[in-house]
Amino acid sequence: MKGNVLIIEDVRELAELIALYLRKEGLEVKYTESAEDALTLLDGWKSDLIILDLNLPGMDGFEFLQTWRKNHDTPVMIVSARNADEDLITGLGYGADEFVTKPFSPKVLSARVCALLRRARTQESVVVSHVFRFGAFTLDYDSCTLKKGDEKIALSAKEYEVLAFLCKQAGHPEGPERIYSEIWKNQYGDVTTIAVHIQRLRKKIEDDPTNPRYIETVHAKGYRINPDYIGENGS
Repeated sequence: MKGNVLIIEDVRELAELIALYLRKEGLEVKYTESAEDALTLLDGWKSDLIILDLNLPGMDGFEFLQTWRKNHDTPVMIVSARNADEDLITGLGYGADEFVTKPFSPKVLSARVCALLRRARTQESVVVSHVFRFGAFTLDYDSCTLKKGDEKIALSAKEYEVLAFLCKQAGHPEGPERIYSEIWKNQYGDVTTIAVHIQRLRKKIEDDPTNPRYIETVHAKGYRINPDYIGENGS
């Protein structure tokens, strides 16, 4: 597999171990020991995936993720010893695509990195001949982008997939279990992830995320794009 991976990890021995396994997969790997050094490196080097520790000197992993997600949709995999539900929810809420807890098997981690890269590339290569409009927004399936008028709305890979799935249902509600199964290809994962991604999307799309107009919750049925706004060009 080809691709660039950046590891942000302040324990050098662990970073080198992860890098060793990823390089066996054919990936180019670099690592930094701080988020600040990572941001400097990323100014001149394109990473296809970022592996991010949370407990870092200076700017911590959550701060890095918030900063990075403002302008980039690079897949981010958090790898951390912090395993509280609050950390998982916060990480996903800030835009992480995966959350792996330490300790872990380097071989399994390598496989998960490759799987995440493949999913991201599949998304980028999707060729569909139309766009989906709702309210002032246009979801372009060709470029996998969301725009409000001429303004591009930055979405993570999973945020785009969740939104695109709902758009393709054209106003029909889908439950979190079905959404999770279709996007994560796993029937036994934590479906609360869907609520986290819906919340993130609402923060980016809705004028009032606590009273959403576009992404509705339908009692006992799931989520849908409000059919009243489908096909509109106004706000």
